[in-house]
Amino acid sequence: MNRRHCAAAAITLVCAMALLTAPVQAMAAPVPEPGPAATAPAAGGKSLEEVREEIDTLYRKAGAATDAYNLAEEQAEKQSGEIVRLTKAIADGEAKIAELKDQAGAQAREQYRTGGLPPGAQLMLSGSPDLFMDGVNQARQGQQATKGMLKELEQAQEDLETYTKDASLNWEKIEANRVKQAKSKKSIDAQIAAAEKIESQLAKEERTRLLQLERNAASTAQAAWLSSGALKDINREASAAGKRAVAFATAQIGKPYVWGAEGPGSYDCSGLTSQAWAAAKQPIPRTSQEQWRQLPRIPLQDMRPGDLIIYHSDASHVGMYVGDGSIVHAPRPGRHVTLTGAGTMRILGVVRPDK
Repeated sequence: MNRRHCAAAAITLVCAMALLTAPVQAMAAPVPEPGPAATAPAAGGKSLEEVREEIDTLYRKAGAATDAYNLAEEQAEKQSGEIVRLTKAIADGEAKIAELKDQAGAQAREQYRTGGLPPGAQLMLSGSPDLFMDGVNQARQGQQATKGMLKELEQAQEDLETYTKDASLNWEKIEANRVKQAKSKKSIDAQIAAAEKIESQLAKEERTRLLQLERNAASTAQAAWLSSGALKDINREASAAGKRAVAFATAQIGKPYVWGAEGPGSYDCSGLTSQAWAAAKQPIPRTSQEQWRQLPRIPLQDMRPGDLIIYHSDASHVGMYVGDGSIVHAPRPGRHVTLTGAGTMRILGVVRPDK
């Protein structure tokens, strides 16, 4: 097996990776709970409430595809970093093998110059007892050194084979993730474009009524949540890190939602929460689904400002609890970072980044 060829190939892979892992990320859009139906027909003969539900469904589908896109992007970044590490290990391994081979060559040349006998063996034949004992010791040391060098060379070659194999496997994973990203992005673009097309076909007054329907649905859901007694025992104070995260998140209010955005000019939902906690010196996963999967979960009644509320059964949306029954979040395309009731969407659970 040509080791130097493997090293060159792996280094080439790293260069290729720079083109495949541009930091593009996205996040899911929330869906308001159903509110009072609008009876007046909108474009296409559907009621405005039906149009609202259709738009929400499209954004939810885009959100599901977005989380898959984000996760694939995160994995590709990790694998790219691993390939860089492996390439360095391969280069170091090649250098070590070359060094050991040079040592072996030096020993072979020395034996050739002495008629094939190491210095210790020559001394054994000298007839001097003292020189004989010295020769025995030198011979033993030489044998041990040679044996150790050969063992080290064998281990270096095995390590090199492992590094090369691992680099190849990581490259295959990156390629698979690239395909997954491409499919997810196509789905995201299609769903968002369809939703935007529906909205663009509405008359100005219909768009105004659509926004009011969204607000009414959110208000109804929040009122139902509050009447359930959900806030009864929620009166805990934020941690020091939580206060910093809340301060960062609320400072972004009014900035537009852009899927994949992590600031500073725009955000998607998990871009906002991950950046807020990064500002609090507490890095967390990028996507809402990974935030739900990896961060410690806490009971709703133990919630405090700075905690993250995960929404919908697929964990496709996230907002930051800021107290008084409210969250700050980036809702969806066409909307801005805003404050809203924590109960305006279906709550899956609560996680705490600094538990």
